[in-house]
Amino acid sequence: MTQHREHRNRARSSRALALVLVLTASYTVAEIVGGLLTGSLALLADAGHMLGDSSALGLALFAAWLAGRPATPKRSFGYRRAEILAALANGVALVAIAIWVFVEAIRRLDHSPRILGGWMLAVALVGLAVNLASASILVRAGDDNLNVQAAFRHVLADLAGSAGVIVAALVVLTIGWQQADALAGVAIGILILASSWTIVRDSIAILLEATPAGIDAREVGLRMAAAEGVVEVHDLHIWTITSGFPALSAHVLVGRGEDCHARRRTLEQMLAREFHLEHTTLQVEHVGEPRRRIQLTRAIRRSGP
Repeated sequence: MTQHREHRNRARSSRALALVLVLTASYTVAEIVGGLLTGSLALLADAGHMLGDSSALGLALFAAWLAGRPATPKRSFGYRRAEILAALANGVALVAIAIWVFVEAIRRLDHSPRILGGWMLAVALVGLAVNLASASILVRAGDDNLNVQAAFRHVLADLAGSAGVIVAALVVLTIGWQQADALAGVAIGILILASSWTIVRDSIAILLEATPAGIDAREVGLRMAAAEGVVEVHDLHIWTITSGFPALSAHVLVGRGEDCHARRRTLEQMLAREFHLEHTTLQVEHVGEPRRRIQLTRAIRRSGP
């Protein structure tokens, strides 16, 4: 059931990414043409931004396809981590885009060519509609997939870009102040940089196999150690394979007269019910059994009688 749900969620995410890629790439072409015809550097800069986002979406879609490939003896989890690598690449790309926007904004403060404000506004309004449609598609796809989150942040950056161009176009049309483009660029760059932080942080945390957000490893260990028949829990590890796929492994010591298999099933049910940890690997042993282990974490012992 879990694998079926995961496959269904991945298919939904892939369809959403593909549709957003078509919308974004199509508008990028239109924006390049509009920028050339109107002489608007703002539109051309935003088109470059959209082109980078289209490339990132294509990378995300390719990574989602890789993640769906079956596991092999050499890659027991398949290519699931490809989604995380793509998300990290998307986050780094956002940082690069923000830096480029800052540099471009400084250049525009020194020299702002005359543009056709009316046509600039029209093209930017179309871009706003396209980005709103893309954001709606990604929201419906769900927020438990880190790759979709990365794409969604790209779309939010595109929305900020369109809004900035619209504001700049309105200022140019009403008072003729060309430097409005540069100030809008700085604001857009700050928004892009802010949106990149979360996705880079979360991607690196997963790649470093940190405990998933929202799960307290100590609380999990104490809850396991408090289960009936359990004496000690050690070598407890909780990490994330890929978006929405947390995993747990641990060594569990039970009393001499306990049924190891029954205690393991009870612990697995508790972990799934209380912590949504469904992919678990538990090595259950009786107290005093000869065993060879490496103590990586401090043992958590059952308190009380």
